[in-house]
Amino acid sequence: MAIALAASAILVLAIAVFFYLKRKRANEETARFSISADQLRSLLAAPEPVFLLDVRHPLDLLADPHIIPGSVRIPPKEVLANPALVPFDRDVVFYCTCPSDETARETLHKARATNHQRVKFLRGGLAAWKANGCPVETYETAFHLDTL
Repeated sequence: MAIALAASAILVLAIAVFFYLKRKRANEETARFSISADQLRSLLAAPEPVFLLDVRHPLDLLADPHIIPGSVRIPPKEVLANPALVPFDRDVVFYCTCPSDETARETLHKARATNHQRVKFLRGGLAAWKANGCPVETYETAFHLDTL
């Protein structure tokens, strides 16, 4: 009985450590690879061009058809399938509307795995951009609502 109890306690401790380390890594990633709306606004005003990528899923775009002026919309599955769509020669910022910036983070991971060094994601995504009073424009280009 004591062995089973000790084994259970070790298992619970291992699970707790796993989730602690996972959260710590996510927080470090946010600090290292994210950019605030104010920082992005400053980057966009700088002379060196920034490649701004809207990587929202089609249904998310249907729910909120606004984009940040100057951004390029590429569906996340296309970027994940072909990271060469992300330029190597300039700063790149991904944004989405997912909770915890999930799609932008996933896209960033894929780009980093293919040696893209100048990539970040917009912390808080499009909502943070709008909340800071930054401009948006209506996305009017046709797109497919594929959900696969």
